[in-house]
Amino acid sequence: MINFNCFALSAVDDSVAETTQKAQAFFSRDNLTELFNEAVKWTADKIFQIILSLILWKVGKHVMKWLLKICSKALERAGFENGVIKFINSVLRFVCYAVMVMMVLDILGFQTASLIAVFGSAALALSMSLQGSLANFAGGILIMIFHPFRVGDYIVSGGCEGTVVSIDMLYTKLKTIDNRVVMMPNGALSNSNIVNVGVEGIRRLDMQIGIGYGSDVTKAKKLLREILENYPSIDKEKEINVIVKSLDASCVTIETRAWVSQDAYWDTRFILFERFKQVFDENGIEIPFNQLDVTLKQ
Repeated sequence: MINFNCFALSAVDDSVAETTQKAQAFFSRDNLTELFNEAVKWTADKIFQIILSLILWKVGKHVMKWLLKICSKALERAGFENGVIKFINSVLRFVCYAVMVMMVLDILGFQTASLIAVFGSAALALSMSLQGSLANFAGGILIMIFHPFRVGDYIVSGGCEGTVVSIDMLYTKLKTIDNRVVMMPNGALSNSNIVNVGVEGIRRLDMQIGIGYGSDVTKAKKLLREILENYPSIDKEKEINVIVKSLDASCVTIETRAWVSQDAYWDTRFILFERFKQVFDENGIEIPFNQLDVTLKQ
């Protein structure tokens, strides 16, 4: 019977021995001396190109700083946010360095075509593996450029709503009214419907309440209007409406429309619903509810 483990161990030992031998040959005194002499000879032959490359690199850095300064001032005047300005400057800086490296390598006589092909292949492989993150990255840029919302706005999107705390390159952070933090991907956010309810600072408060068909509709509307007119958070300079919205199967639906500041919206809504219920109970206005009558036959 053949012992395969012995063959495997023998192959490993041969490989280690060969690698060790190559390393010793490379770091031998004669080989290092030869490499040093070749480096000195190449430097002597390329002395003019090296000086020209250093001058090009120095001048290129000054030109890059000048371009970045002009770009930052132009973007600030155009009203772009700091995040967008920093990102564009980073991209411009990377492009400038890449161009300068390619020019230096070309002056020194290196083949840049193959290097560009390698970088292109690596960039393609990296983009394929990071599709989701790149989509969020692109979405963040679009949000910062077109400003569908800003930090401090109250938005509703994708089943989530809250106040915008920060807009990062990959995620937008929202804080809900119950103090939870929601991280929304910028890619999905930029491709979905966004309702910006806080951009104007004031919001219309629409509330619906049903009363029984046997109740006095006119009296109910009068009571609701008095509550709205006397509540401090309601903007009295804007129109207050109390209307019959619909005649439903089990109730008459009355809707109230008034204006409040964005910060007071939810507290006002909760308190007014409680106040509506109290006033209707005090004045005999029925608020119907679903009920089931069961009749037993003997």
